[in-house]
Amino acid sequence: MSFAPDIVGVTSQALPPALTRARGGAFYLHGEDLFLKEAAVKALIAAHIDEATRDFNLDSLRGTDVDAETLASILATPPMMAEWRVVVLRETEGLASSKHARDTLQAIAKSPPPGLALIMSCTVPQGSKAKFYSELAKASQSVEFAAFTEADVPGWIMERARTVHSVEFSVDAAQALGAAIGTDLGVLAKELEKLSEFVGERATVTVADVEAAGTHLPTQDRWRWFDLVGDRRFSDAIDGLHVLLGQGESGVGLVIGLTTQFLRLGVASEGGSRELEGVLPPHQRWLASRIGTQAKRWPRREIEASLEGLLRADRLLKSSPHTDLHFLEEWLLALWARAEVA
Repeated sequence: MSFAPDIVGVTSQALPPALTRARGGAFYLHGEDLFLKEAAVKALIAAHIDEATRDFNLDSLRGTDVDAETLASILATPPMMAEWRVVVLRETEGLASSKHARDTLQAIAKSPPPGLALIMSCTVPQGSKAKFYSELAKASQSVEFAAFTEADVPGWIMERARTVHSVEFSVDAAQALGAAIGTDLGVLAKELEKLSEFVGERATVTVADVEAAGTHLPTQDRWRWFDLVGDRRFSDAIDGLHVLLGQGESGVGLVIGLTTQFLRLGVASEGGSRELEGVLPPHQRWLASRIGTQAKRWPRREIEASLEGLLRADRLLKSSPHTDLHFLEEWLLALWARAEVA
């Protein structure tokens, strides 16, 4: 089954493999990433319906609006002049409170009628353990779209720029744009479209391009700061720490990021870049070569000492009246001192 990237703005390679192989039946798309979930919905629609018969064979419903009887009637309607009929049910969680609606949907998901592609988009309420959701997942072709973390954003920017807009994004530009925008993929997608038009025929988007296109960039972003530490540029890292905290970063958040950085340095130090790449999440695998290069500068004993220092800093940040700057600066100065002794 092929997808239409010109319609949905994503390539089939960017979608979970289960969705590129499936044909008809029930699809259960769940998770907190609304942007990619909606992209998958549109891709599945495009895969099943021709534009010529779209008006006859596509129904879009919301679980917060539709009742069980209407839902059952629409799901039972056969395709008209086409192989497939698509019913998109967004906000599926809205049906969870109605036993009749739950039973109707679960029965169709378990045994869909011929010619039906039922696409259910759902955001499970936080903390819910209702069987309704797990039963839908078992009965359907189920894919989770987990929320993106900040660490995923630069890799996603570089991949989307390459596959959708045919431009390259420099690492620094991707990090800077991610730091400025955050994890809202919808907003980031619009920024990428704007930047691809801005650079025109030039092959690569730079930090200067991002700034020239009107995006307000932070003076210091957390990813470049982690690299300062990984590159053992301790003086620059101390200067950057003042800027980061002044921009609103929290000490605890930076400690969590640093701990991840040093655990990855440990993996690369022991097994090399290839082993690190194997354990990184998909949108962070581009980091393997960079962290692998940094790991060559870090003896194992210094990595272990750094992690012990981060554990101490985390405890103090959560219990001491001193400022975040105090404990993180102390940790950096200890690294610097050990480096000079070594």
